[in-house]
Amino acid sequence: MTDSAAAPAPAAPAPDPLVLRYLEHVRSGKRLAARTVTLYGEDLARLQAQAAGAGLPLDAVQTAHVRRWLATLRSAGYSPRGLARILSGWRGFYRWLVQERLIAHNPVQDVRAPRAGKPLPKALSVDDAMRLADHRGNATPDPRHPDAAWLELRDRCLVELLYGSGLRVSELVGLDIHPGPEARGWCDLDAAEVHVLGKGGKWRTVPLGHQELEALKPWLDARALLPVARATPALLIGRRGTRLTPQSVWQRLQARSRAAGLDAPVHPHMLRHSFASHLLQSSGDLRAVQELLGHAHIGTTQIYTRLDFQHLAKVYDAAHPRAHGKKSGS
Repeated sequence: MTDSAAAPAPAAPAPDPLVLRYLEHVRSGKRLAARTVTLYGEDLARLQAQAAGAGLPLDAVQTAHVRRWLATLRSAGYSPRGLARILSGWRGFYRWLVQERLIAHNPVQDVRAPRAGKPLPKALSVDDAMRLADHRGNATPDPRHPDAAWLELRDRCLVELLYGSGLRVSELVGLDIHPGPEARGWCDLDAAEVHVLGKGGKWRTVPLGHQELEALKPWLDARALLPVARATPALLIGRRGTRLTPQSVWQRLQARSRAAGLDAPVHPHMLRHSFASHLLQSSGDLRAVQELLGHAHIGTTQIYTRLDFQHLAKVYDAAHPRAHGKKSGS
């Protein structure tokens, strides 16, 4: 698709006086950034070119014209997102004309850009997820890097919780070592469960797998010996003893994915997507995946059925003798 933000505006006559007045209004009256004003100017140049081609002054444009021009831009390859931005610029211009009492009705008011296709979430393959989860950094005490050993235990723990329980990164960093009135989540090793406060203030409980427990136990033992950990209830802490931030998790996870030899850097939500996709591939139980993810609506979870179908399609393409016109033996 054409990137409308980068595509040049079509040839047009000299800027219409109404356009110049409007651009001055948004520049000085609304104090919009210079780049935004430039983009508005480009979008209105497109509008003026379309109107000139139809032999219309800008204040005579009707909704039917706008719909026709939108279809023209779409057939020219503009993306839904680019079209939405162009329409937003046109809509603002005509809203101003209405406010100035230069026209009676905004012809763009009820025109909407086509919906953009919702991109599929990115999930790791099972092999790559295992490579990341099984990666072991330096857990040996080193006088030159005294933090390396416990940081490795912590990072292994955060990977296991993200992939093994499908936590959001905000839920992960909100975990405490013990339950309490202020806690937003905690791990119960005896019951092999993690309790988290998710979106909408809803609590949910997710099982802890064997590998997660094997990662949590040594981390908690190491954490108990850290002087910097005494002042915080947070399960995952940084070098200064403060609760780990989502940004820090992103950085540590990307570094770990590179160290594990993965082709692309991994972000926390990718592990949540991988958790859901791999679980659905194995179980086929969409309702269970919904509960474990903490989705309020099953429709949110159904996107993973598309990932599951992609997986099945790849298996078919790779293995079925009819996938590529192969001839079966007689």
